[in-house]
Amino acid sequence: MANKSITMVQIRRILQLLSAGSSKLGISKEMLIHRKTVENYISKLDTSGKTVEELLQLDDKSLRDIFYKAINPVIEDKRYETLKNILPDIAPDLKKHGVTRKLLWEEYKEANPDGYGYTQFCEHFSKYQVRNKAVMYFSHQPGEYLQVDLAGKQLNYVDKKTGEIIRCPVLVCTLPFSKYTYAEALASSCQENIFAALNRCLEYLGGVPKNILSDNMKQYVKKNMRYEFTFQELASQWSVHYNTNLDATRPAKPKDKPTVENHVYITYLRVYSRLRKQEVYSLEELNYNIEKSLIEHNKTPFQKLPDSRTICFTEHEKDLLKPLPVEPFLIKHKTASKVHMNYHVVLGEDKHQYSVPFQYIGQQTQIIYDQINVEIFIGMERIAAHKRSYRRNGYTTLAEHMPESHLRYNETRGWDEDYFLKVASKIGPNAKEVFKCVLASKDFIEQSYKACIGLKRLADTYKNERFEAACQRALRGIKINYGVIKNILEKNLDKQEIQELTLFRVPDHQNIRGASAYN
Repeated sequence: MANKSITMVQIRRILQLLSAGSSKLGISKEMLIHRKTVENYISKLDTSGKTVEELLQLDDKSLRDIFYKAINPVIEDKRYETLKNILPDIAPDLKKHGVTRKLLWEEYKEANPDGYGYTQFCEHFSKYQVRNKAVMYFSHQPGEYLQVDLAGKQLNYVDKKTGEIIRCPVLVCTLPFSKYTYAEALASSCQENIFAALNRCLEYLGGVPKNILSDNMKQYVKKNMRYEFTFQELASQWSVHYNTNLDATRPAKPKDKPTVENHVYITYLRVYSRLRKQEVYSLEELNYNIEKSLIEHNKTPFQKLPDSRTICFTEHEKDLLKPLPVEPFLIKHKTASKVHMNYHVVLGEDKHQYSVPFQYIGQQTQIIYDQINVEIFIGMERIAAHKRSYRRNGYTTLAEHMPESHLRYNETRGWDEDYFLKVASKIGPNAKEVFKCVLASKDFIEQSYKACIGLKRLADTYKNERFEAACQRALRGIKINYGVIKNILEKNLDKQEIQELTLFRVPDHQNIRGASAYN
């Protein structure tokens, strides 16, 4: 190829041949290099002012300066120096809303009329961005860190009672060494739920890492001075309970915990995507489905590494975790509330009301609650206990806490055909048939509900065995209603044996003609 430079190895060989007394033509033939090229490199040798032996003692860099010295020196482009100096100042502006490269170039061109055109400006701008996006490889030690982050996207479930879609933040935790991952949907992102989920994460791992690294979320970090952190009191208590250290990233530096940042995205791909078509009706059901997807994700083999996350964690990391304490860290809160006229107390944190026996209306109570349970006390006596609900402005009511009149009214709201047939099925098959007949006796089924309630009370009064017997007798008749069953029970007809009716039959005798008599 024309004007192609020869290698440093070839240059050294030329010098060795010259030192041995070879001619230019001899060198050309031996090295298969054109004679003019050999002459050109030897002429550069002559201009160096050094002998062949001295040149052979030089390193490659010094030889390169002598033999590859450009004939026409490159003219330094002052435009590039100008642009290079201002790029660090203008590049961050590209992240601001409405700012484009075209706008930055127009401003640059206005200040530098002789500067680059738009194409060259973009070329140098892109190269600058690539250089400043260099990433660093971290070498992680097993059991050293657990990285924690709240996913940017939420999951949801449907509240069966109201049909409301409840959105849930998702906590993602990853061990950087094995990439073993845990994720959990939370009722909310409050402190209590965050640390309760971390409890379950450590139980899932079966041990405690040396350090817990999170970003600067307010539930975790109280004050951040860039290189020194003050953690929330609850976070500090949690770390002491589990004998681990708390750590946090620098503000706005998500790459300080790159493993969990990457695994939040992987969680979208391998957990969120599989749940997108599933309709679930509770937080527990949602987390059950998350756990199933997580197990499959952790067992999936790495693409470019041997084994899987589960194998790597089990064989190389699990045994290096510190043991769990005997009891998990439990956050209990205490508040007071007066029993309202609707026999409920209000848990102000959630704005949710919980029932107590109606006899305590007007009395002052103490409410002790954690993430799962709500207990209501008067003095040292616990008068009610509920599973905690996070539905704001909602009610959790137990039937045994209601006055008799409220209970009866509440029952009427649940009346339908299935309800009465379910009641009858518990009594017996004859009772079920009677209820079916009564329900079918009216043009509008709702008109039969009072009769069904009457039948239910008869069963409660006379007990199921007698009611079933009364129904058996009633089903032999033509008319079936509440009055018939009541009459049978009041007159104790259900206690009498049911006699089988014998149909009339003509007796056999000799005067009866057979079919043959009519042939």
